[in-house]
Amino acid sequence: MQTRNRWGHRVVVTGVGLVTPVGNDVPTTWNALLEGKSGAGPITQFDVTEDFDVRFACEVKGFDPEQYLDRKEVRRTDRFAQFALAVAQQAVEDAGLTGQFDRLNRDRIGVIIGSGIGGIRTFEEQARIMLERGPQRISPFFVPMFIADIASGLVSMRYGLRGPNFATVSACASSAHAVATAFRIVQRGEADMVIAGGAEATVTPLTMAGFAAMKALSRRNEDPQRASRPFDAERDGFVLGEGAGALVVESLESALDRGANILGEIIGVGQTADAYHLTAPAPEGAGAQLAMRAALEDAGCVPEDVDYINAHGTSTPANDLNETLAVKAVFGDHAYRLIMGSTKSMTGHLLGAAGAVEAIISLLVCANGEIPPTINFSTPDPECDLDYAHNRRVKRDVEVALSNSFGFGGHNVCIAVRRWSGD
Repeated sequence: MQTRNRWGHRVVVTGVGLVTPVGNDVPTTWNALLEGKSGAGPITQFDVTEDFDVRFACEVKGFDPEQYLDRKEVRRTDRFAQFALAVAQQAVEDAGLTGQFDRLNRDRIGVIIGSGIGGIRTFEEQARIMLERGPQRISPFFVPMFIADIASGLVSMRYGLRGPNFATVSACASSAHAVATAFRIVQRGEADMVIAGGAEATVTPLTMAGFAAMKALSRRNEDPQRASRPFDAERDGFVLGEGAGALVVESLESALDRGANILGEIIGVGQTADAYHLTAPAPEGAGAQLAMRAALEDAGCVPEDVDYINAHGTSTPANDLNETLAVKAVFGDHAYRLIMGSTKSMTGHLLGAAGAVEAIISLLVCANGEIPPTINFSTPDPECDLDYAHNRRVKRDVEVALSNSFGFGGHNVCIAVRRWSGD
């Protein structure tokens, strides 16, 4: 396989950070995924009454924001931004950047953190205060706590990074767009390094009620841990999750100059639109097909080079069928030789944070030669007949992996990553 680079700079990942429903750091999350642990359970973050059609989610557990922020900062930041600061710190430490920023050109280091919804918890709290106590009681920190771009701004301020800085907002593709954009910026030479990722904290009354009202969520209230069942014939919707992921995306030259450890390489991205429907995927995953083809072309790969796809795999009837059809259309017979797994079976759907989290998982698959299972399979779907690693962990050398992310509104992103071999 020969990869090509249209812009002149190879792009590698030198640090990662995770906060997920199955672990508050990378090692814990990775081990839980390999062991097939579900992060789902009854909601604990607010009082759930019988009026709620869905009473469970994949919550982050035991997260202490004071590990990463002082008490004043905790009071002035929404939970999603706390997650973002946590994973950014983890990624910076993993990349060996602690204490190094003074020796680097901070004008050429950016931050791009996506979020589909932003500070919805803060929004709900302040809306309630407005209705019950009036406008004079609204917090002066309401707006900066709520806006989706604040996570990216806070990370840049923490480290004094003056390069490109903004948020990407494209529903469930938000952080995949952040990683894809960071890749392009570094590839073109506009920055040496970008901290890219996404954060979401949407286990709130309004969000749960809203997704339930549109019939997007599984309603297995009596069996939460088995509710997320991608590609199973009895799938009935996704399980809402929360969390964050961050990657230090860096030019190969920069990484080598500072002697960084390289986790893997980003070799291509594809970004498309369905132009079809508010929430439903285009028939036969037409937009997803375009995104995967574009990522392969950008990477200089052929379908046979791909060993693993981290599927969008939401456990909804429409997504799983159409993503399967899209993979068959793009990969032909090779679709039956690769593994197309969904880690959302364990993490739930982290909405705007999902793309970054799953790009990290794809890099870890390449680096470790192990593929996490897609759990909760019980009933075959004859239309979903690929190898999804159902209920089994797979040891396999993976040279190239794709990570798919698709968002309401028809946003599609595919990120191609490659195992780092030092060449």
